[in-house]
Amino acid sequence: MSDPKPSSARPILYCRCAYAQVVPEDVKDEVLARLADSGEPFEAVSDLCEMAARKDPALGQMAAEGPLRVVACHGRAVKWLFHHADAPLAEGSEVLNMREDSAEGIAGKLGLPSEGGGGGG
Repeated sequence: MSDPKPSSARPILYCRCAYAQVVPEDVKDEVLARLADSGEPFEAVSDLCEMAARKDPALGQMAAEGPLRVVACHGRAVKWLFHHADAPLAEGSEVLNMREDSAEGIAGKLGLPSEGGGGGG
């Protein structure tokens, strides 16, 4: 009865990684643009590291929703940040690593439409 939410039904949390600056700007920009253009609901935050350091209650609220798809950096780091904030990620959560994957790769894993027709204008 308590099946994990299918991938497309899990909320998306996008981290801008504003302070650490470990994720390439072009990847962050492209992923954010693709999320915005997709119509998929998502939550964008400035920096998960800062939120965890402050033990921001918003992390607990997000984690309590059930499995999340977190678009940020290394999975181990993201899981530790939630744990540090006393808001461990639910079983079935997925962390997509913008530090190591391309914007196209992240978009594909999120099930977003491919960029085929879009090219700025």
